[in-house]
Amino acid sequence: MTSNAPQNMKAYRQRLRQALDNTFLRQTLDTFADAYRESRARAFEGIDLESLVNDIAHRKASALPRLKELFEQFKHQAEAAGAVVHSAATAQEADELIAAIAREHGVRKIIKSKSMTAEETFLNSHLEQEGFHVTETDLGEWIIQLRGEGPSHMVLPAIHLSRHQVAELFEKVTGEKHNPDDIEKMVKVARRTLRRAYLEADMGISGANFAVAETGTLGLVTNEGNARLVTTLPRVHVALVGYDKLMPDLETALTILKALPRNATGQIISTYVTWITGATECAASPTGRKILHIIFLDNGRLHLAKDPVFSQALQCVRCGACANVCPIYRLVGGHNYGHVYIGAIGLILTAFYHGVPNARALVMNCLNCQACKAVCPAGIDLPYLIKNTVRHVLQAENRRPVKKRLLSLVLKDRKLFHFLLRRASLVQKPLAGEGPFIRHLPLFFDKTHGFRSLPVIAATPLRDRWAAVRPHVANPALRVTLFGGCLIDFVYPEQAQAILPLLADHQVSVDYPQAQTCCGLPALMAAEPETARHLALQNLKAVDLDHTDWILTLCASCGSHMKENYPKLLGDDPTLADQIRRFTAKVIDFSSFVKEVLKVSDDEFMATGVKTAYHAPCHLCRGLKVVDAPREVLKTANMNYVPTRDEDVCCGFGGSYSLEFPEISAELLKRKLDNVAASGADMLVTDCPGCVLQLRGGADKQGRSFEVCHIAEAVARAYQGAKKALVEKSS
Repeated sequence: MTSNAPQNMKAYRQRLRQALDNTFLRQTLDTFADAYRESRARAFEGIDLESLVNDIAHRKASALPRLKELFEQFKHQAEAAGAVVHSAATAQEADELIAAIAREHGVRKIIKSKSMTAEETFLNSHLEQEGFHVTETDLGEWIIQLRGEGPSHMVLPAIHLSRHQVAELFEKVTGEKHNPDDIEKMVKVARRTLRRAYLEADMGISGANFAVAETGTLGLVTNEGNARLVTTLPRVHVALVGYDKLMPDLETALTILKALPRNATGQIISTYVTWITGATECAASPTGRKILHIIFLDNGRLHLAKDPVFSQALQCVRCGACANVCPIYRLVGGHNYGHVYIGAIGLILTAFYHGVPNARALVMNCLNCQACKAVCPAGIDLPYLIKNTVRHVLQAENRRPVKKRLLSLVLKDRKLFHFLLRRASLVQKPLAGEGPFIRHLPLFFDKTHGFRSLPVIAATPLRDRWAAVRPHVANPALRVTLFGGCLIDFVYPEQAQAILPLLADHQVSVDYPQAQTCCGLPALMAAEPETARHLALQNLKAVDLDHTDWILTLCASCGSHMKENYPKLLGDDPTLADQIRRFTAKVIDFSSFVKEVLKVSDDEFMATGVKTAYHAPCHLCRGLKVVDAPREVLKTANMNYVPTRDEDVCCGFGGSYSLEFPEISAELLKRKLDNVAASGADMLVTDCPGCVLQLRGGADKQGRSFEVCHIAEAVARAYQGAKKALVEKSS
């Protein structure tokens, strides 16, 4: 296998379009994603998962500054037990060292167990070029080896292949016809073929999940018995291990093991967990002892471990879960969502292990839906690292696209930004119809962007109508600062306006600071952290923290970004620490505010009988970790809530993502709307104006029969209905 990562966006988008046409791939990954979610939930029942994740993250992070020290400790212990321990600075050096060991011991045939580190170095290709016969013994790895492919998943390397494709492959290998429905027979064919390879092999090559420094022990976690045969039958065993697998003690390894199989495949424990310490007895060896070589691969790891941002990537335990839950991986598969390492972690590691050119297109393909972060057992903030990797790639190539420079220039100047938005409402008139949508796409959009209708910019933004609509509360019980964000302010001001009577009736005074501006998330997503920091400072200064109890936002993306990223963006300034802490503590979403602060009751709302589906915005359910509140608010507001499939899967908006990757955005949107239609819902609500833009625009374009609105509008409607009914009854 050699490098085949797309080198530019045009080539990459062509590959993505081809993958989207692969119906089998999408059905397979869909089935796996559904089964994985259920099995993982069952596997973690009764476990304090948050504490376990924090423990693993702490243990892995604590080991990173000590990797060289741990290596020396491991080397001392392992060599005392009869092993030979090496260090390889590069992938090429590791491959050459393994080939040299093979030649030294007269090796001709080699068997391997599954190893992502060996995939990283393209070890098979090197050994075959050196004249060795190499056989992968993991079933999935053997299949893709025969096909000349790399793995499409770190744990399930051949998940992209159908039984028909495997049957055709086996027919070529064996010369016999195979029934694709007789999977058991095909497994027996593989077992029979591989058994001969085990018996004839002179060398076995493995990776390792753990390298325990205190004892010089390797730990391997597998579901097939092949790894034990690879490490025990041949007279020579070579283990290729990344420096990041070093850990101080067995307790750390066992802590990770508690999460690894559960998170990888939904199993409580893998079928085989093997521990190897030193050179054990081996009848095939002339000395009666195993010839054991352990090679630790650097390939950028030691440098990465010192990086204050990217070192976090080395906490990865290779469970593959970031791919399991990724909506993009689910559509296009691992060969199009990574290079060697796939999924979210692959977007990051590719730049550091295989070079910026191989990462330049791949790393752009992230929705920032945070599903990977939520499922990571090592607590890695994968979306944050991906955004920083985009910046790393651009800096490495000395690139700063014009659109990013313009974005930075405009966003930093609030008055200019708002002036342009106001003028845009005038410019759009020739493109708009009578309703709330632009009916003719601007010329700079191509036809792939026509999958949804785009909203018109409001003629009068919220900030310009605030003096007229602001509720006046004489003796407020609570003081709230309303943070609008760009979409609420300039596109959907009616969403904020709708809730003002409800707030006023609950004795809540509302302030809308005119100095507030964009939250900064678009800038951070565009790898412009300095601009994002500038905007964070503007918003921090705009809010009078001494005279507000809450900072209420109707935009989940804004709320999540302010709460999560403002401390990161501004944390290097100790003079702001208290202000940041107070600011982020006061940020709250609409549903949580209504449920937990106002504590509304169902007698305040009129039952409409409207079947109401809900879409959970990514930045609400994962960023802010608000899961139950919106559904409980719907029930309290007497709405007929109907659950739908994949409620918490991204709608495909992702801000500018839907402009960069319209084909994927369109497919995610279609799936979401199909699920809502299947539920029989009359209305779809969500907590984020960005999701409203995507879902409402898609529903309009596709002629869907259900209404799409912000949950605040739906709640306000039910509240106003109850008030009107009460007035009519009293009169």
